Amino acid sequence: MTLPLSRRAQGIAPSPTLSIDAKTKALIATGIDVVNLSVGEPDFRTPDQASLAGIAAITANFTKYTDASGIVELRRAIAEKLLTDNGLTYKPEEIIVSTGAKQSLYNIFVTILNPGDEVLLPTPYWVSYPEQIRLCDGVPVDLPTTESTGFKITPQQLEAAITPKTKALLINSPSNPTGAMYTPQEMQALAQVLENHEIYIISDEIYERLTYGCEHYSIARCSETLRARTFVVNGFSKTFAMTGWRVGYVAAAQPLVKAMSSFQSHTTSNPSSISQKAALGALGTFDPRTVEEFRARRDYVVGQLAEIPGITCSNPEGAFYVFPNISHYLGQTYTSDDKKRTRIESVDQLCELLLTESHVSAVPGTGFGAPRNMRLSYATSMTQLHKGMERMRAFFTHFSS
Repeated sequence: MTLPLSRRAQGIAPSPTLSIDAKTKALIATGIDVVNLSVGEPDFRTPDQASLAGIAAITANFTKYTDASGIVELRRAIAEKLLTDNGLTYKPEEIIVSTGAKQSLYNIFVTILNPGDEVLLPTPYWVSYPEQIRLCDGVPVDLPTTESTGFKITPQQLEAAITPKTKALLINSPSNPTGAMYTPQEMQALAQVLENHEIYIISDEIYERLTYGCEHYSIARCSETLRARTFVVNGFSKTFAMTGWRVGYVAAAQPLVKAMSSFQSHTTSNPSSISQKAALGALGTFDPRTVEEFRARRDYVVGQLAEIPGITCSNPEGAFYVFPNISHYLGQTYTSDDKKRTRIESVDQLCELLLTESHVSAVPGTGFGAPRNMRLSYATSMTQLHKGMERMRAFFTHFSS
């Protein structure tokens, strides 16, 4: 007999990005040459300064518990970074360091949400947002965007969506999965709406350094009133290629950080002492050539997708993903080399076929709230991108209506 799990556990779906990555790695383990465009993990090395700082922490036996909210040296350095890079003023006690930005977000939701509280979520969204909200008994409320709106919400749309049940708005700029960014003027326009409503703002800025000719602008800069109820979320995974080190942080008003720190003290206690020292070593080492490399990859992938009939793809302004619309192929039939015919009913089915037939791994847009799109990551080498795009062009020649 198997004892039942909690309703909370039964209601949560696994991360589709990690699920497709696991399938991809399982195929690779059998010797199949798969081009993995599914995972959002930079292929660059962790900065040597970060790695050496981590090694130094180990050799100095800096391997014990730290303050639950992170070592003060790191929080002080993050405060300096926020002031220098983002024009935001925070004290070290207004910053909490966590085991990755994913934990940072969960800390926020568990701290502010009561059962039934609603969080406004522009779609497409990162796959973990709605699941984390539900885990905390909140209700994600979709605010749909499309290619025609630049994958951005409007002030009018925001105003119409706010109800007495609204507890927070989540903004992710640059966005995962679309790469869309709000300009300073667009942020100010949203801020004018938010000034009139007492709700929290969660600003996920994890891709802030990976922008292509656009200025990243935090909504917390718009006014002191909004800063007091904004959670600025960031981390080291994307900017510094430190995904496995697991270091994220939140900057917010001190009472909010204190509440999150109390919660964190009962879950993970503190983030890894070694990773914190590595993060301290990473700050200030960002190489702008990273952006130029990503820009070249973006331009190549967007150009290649434009040559595939029926696919449309906006040009992302940040992050390292493209989010092509493949709805033209839904309802069409794929004929394999051995003449097996498969009618495509969903983007999930199409991505599964792309993986098994052409050995290219992409993430269906369903988990992002966009069932007409797929996400491709260009956080891999140009050699792999050339191979992946060649295979995709060949794959889509097998379709007929």
